[in-house]
Amino acid sequence: MAHKNKSNYSAYKERQKKPDAVATKKAHPVAASKTTSSDAPKKLMGKHKKPQEIYSLEEANDRLYDVFRNHDFKVTSHEQRRQLAHFYRLLMDNQKDENFTRLLTLKDVAIKHFIDSLIFLEFFKPQFPLLDLGTGPGFPGIPLKIMYPKEKILLGEGVQRRVSFLKTVREEMKLENLEIIGRNIDPEFVYPVKSVITRAVEDIGNTMKNTINCLLDGGYLIFMKGPNADPELKLAETYKEFYVLENDFKYSIPKTPHERRLIVYRKIKSPPLEDFEDSDDDK
Repeated sequence: MAHKNKSNYSAYKERQKKPDAVATKKAHPVAASKTTSSDAPKKLMGKHKKPQEIYSLEEANDRLYDVFRNHDFKVTSHEQRRQLAHFYRLLMDNQKDENFTRLLTLKDVAIKHFIDSLIFLEFFKPQFPLLDLGTGPGFPGIPLKIMYPKEKILLGEGVQRRVSFLKTVREEMKLENLEIIGRNIDPEFVYPVKSVITRAVEDIGNTMKNTINCLLDGGYLIFMKGPNADPELKLAETYKEFYVLENDFKYSIPKTPHERRLIVYRKIKSPPLEDFEDSDDDK
């Protein structure tokens, strides 16, 4: 049974008062405690959780083997799995100071980052050069670079602290033919690529717009999405003059409840490029 508020104090009404009513708030100890408790989460917003345990390279490699086997993931070789273990260690070491991932256990990283980034290779092969748009701390771009060490891959990321981390990964892991684009990708980005892949939350239509001048005709836009992407597909029809839906794969990460969709568009036409020099001359 709820206790009746005999003091007639209402925390809700107190919050509705104008800022000049601070003195009134101080007169109520209950109000002061309410304010303190509501402020506490705000103070914690800038903090992040750190991994409790970071495995050695050898143990991480062995544990990845077990996780991959238990989830029927057979894409990687021994050497590729060892490189993924190296990347896991770099990611977790970085997590001590930064907040690039909410996944802090090796099992979660293995399933929701590594398997999730690579399992689509079982039924679709990208073309190269490939641009990973909005790669964050390197997903799926770094695992794909491990799988295709000789192919040209570009990592597009606009947040500079993530860019610095990606450069460290490239140096520490000695990854060649990997270019890091430290800027947001927009229609002015014209580096020619044959595939664009993204796990980012940006909707399909915006990605179509932002990559329309770098993706070559005949190239692929590869979207790694959750199961509820139908509204985005509907909005993407705005760009049907330039892209055609090639495939819509529905799948799940084996032995997990995590459902996924790999939505693939093929570019069929490029818009006319604006002549920026003529535009400047007209001013």
